[in-house]
Amino acid sequence: MWMRNSSKQIAKDRLRNVLVHDRADTSPDFMSNLRDDLMRVVSEYMEVGQSGADFQLQSVDDHVALIANIPVKQVRRGRRPGNN
Repeated sequence: MWMRNSSKQIAKDRLRNVLVHDRADTSPDFMSNLRDDLMRVVSEYMEVGQSGADFQLQSVDDHVALIANIPVKQVRRGRRPGNN
C-alpha cells in the first residue's frame, strides 16, 4: 500500500511548483527575499517559528496565488510597533 505522500506525488508537486514559478517569472532569490520580507512583517504582529514556514506559488484558475504557512507561537497584543 502506498503512503499518502508517495514519491510519485512528491515529484508531481515539485514539478507543478517549478511550472508555476516559471509562469510567474520568479527566481529562487525572489522567493527567498519574499519569504524574508513576509516573515519580518508578520513578526511585527506575531511571534513566529522560523522553522516550518513554507511559501509556495500555486496556480489557481488563470491566476497565481501565494500560499504562506507560518507557524504562529503567540499573537502580540497592543499597538503596532512603530505607531505612536
